[in-house]
Amino acid sequence: MFRKNLKKDPELFQNVSEGLRRLYRTKLFPLEDTYRFHDFHSPALEDADFDNKPMVLLVGQYSTGKTTFIRHLMEQDFPGMRIGPEPTTDSFIAVMHGEQEGVVPGNALVVDPKKPFRKLNAFGNAFLNRFMCAQMPNPVLESISIIDTPGILSGEKQRISRGYDFAAVLEWFAERVDRIILLFDAHKLDISDEFSEVIRALKNHEDKMRVVLNKADQISTQQLMRVYGALMWSLGKIINTPEVVRVYIGSFWAQPLLVPDNRKLFEAEEQDLFLDIQSLPRNAALRKLNDLIKRARLAKVQAYIISSLKKEMPSVFGKDSKKKELIANLGEIYHKIEKEHQISPGDFPNLAKMQELLNGQDFSKFAVLKPKLLEAVEDMLANDIARLMAMVRQEEAAMPSQTVKGGAFEGTMSGPFGHGYGEGASEGIDELEWVVGRDKPTYDEIFYTLSPINGKVSGAAAKKEMLKSKLPNTVLGKIWKLADVDKDGLLDDEEFALANHLIKVKLEGHELPPALPDHLVPPSKRGTVQQD
Repeated sequence: MFRKNLKKDPELFQNVSEGLRRLYRTKLFPLEDTYRFHDFHSPALEDADFDNKPMVLLVGQYSTGKTTFIRHLMEQDFPGMRIGPEPTTDSFIAVMHGEQEGVVPGNALVVDPKKPFRKLNAFGNAFLNRFMCAQMPNPVLESISIIDTPGILSGEKQRISRGYDFAAVLEWFAERVDRIILLFDAHKLDISDEFSEVIRALKNHEDKMRVVLNKADQISTQQLMRVYGALMWSLGKIINTPEVVRVYIGSFWAQPLLVPDNRKLFEAEEQDLFLDIQSLPRNAALRKLNDLIKRARLAKVQAYIISSLKKEMPSVFGKDSKKKELIANLGEIYHKIEKEHQISPGDFPNLAKMQELLNGQDFSKFAVLKPKLLEAVEDMLANDIARLMAMVRQEEAAMPSQTVKGGAFEGTMSGPFGHGYGEGASEGIDELEWVVGRDKPTYDEIFYTLSPINGKVSGAAAKKEMLKSKLPNTVLGKIWKLADVDKDGLLDDEEFALANHLIKVKLEGHELPPALPDHLVPPSKRGTVQQD
């Protein structure tokens, strides 16, 4: 009946967030609740989880520059911030936007229905005493929130002394954030046992993961190459996926570079990372949709596992021995479910972790398989999600300018210190003289060897010369289109010089402009010809 009603109602959702919330409450939550999903995997989602701003989680060993990185992004100190070479940040700090600057302690934070942290209550006082929210008015925080984490230490002693399950808390955050940034120090590349455990806990979230090799200005180019290679090798062993994780190299603070040799590399890497972070508000709805799909797939598998265990249990005698036998043979049950329901092996939860959790459960209280609950989730995945996907695209089109603004992001936007300013096709943008004129005498010598007629060379003659650059025809065709300013199919001496200048720009590794910039238009053509 419920499914029929859904299909009769074309105006199902007002927006993506409201749609996700309703789908979760009406279709996915009943399945999760029936088969104890929240005891095994993740607490139930709340309204704030669907409405909150994109979050960025920073993870790294102590003194890798996590807190300094946040300060660099916001260009402002935040309440509770401590920076030093020793392990200074000993708390999880959620840096969020607020009209008044101040700190909200963890115990107060987990009872605030407007914040997405209520389920962190399950980690107890030892964690909540080490959790706070730093609120402040800052333009960067109007679009994103940032989670600073305690520096990861090495050795068993430190891990036990935390008093809470550090990796489990990070995994909770990883499920809900939009981007996970792992920071490494170019000087301290060793990955401790606890850090390895943390990275493995984030294993199902590689799509959100980015790696930053920080403080890279403190070593020479040769050392940097070795450190980068060692980092990729170490990560390959821990993450254990065929894809290479994206690593951004740089020095993410507002101080002079100690070894400025790689300045251009650092600027390009910082620009790439900033663009990645700036895209988060635009992609937030898609990320939440993707996370809900992942959660639904896991909830389906959980239902099959729990109902299979219930089915195998005896009604009266021998329950304990049967329970032990079922836990020991859980791998075989996985295999049976996989074959019977055509489920990918990658959708199943970690076997050892599941066995450990099952030890504390009463199998006789497990629910049998209820097809209607599974059908509701199947319907959600097959029909409702597709409808929401179309809405995501509509919302993106309606708000194309959604991006992170303010702080360090403003410094890379425009002006002479914007990325790529005065380089490549932008060279000479501030100059009164035509920048191509510098090398024009050289280009003129070639031009007059091509036997121009009425001061112009034909396309065939120009092509013969331009092919000497060894650039592909697709690129040379674009250069021709840009250089033939008056669109007569011929090149005069200025247009020929311009073509050669654009070839030089491309050979130096820069991109060609989509249209000819004003400063590159030949002096004799200015004000007379419009670019199409």
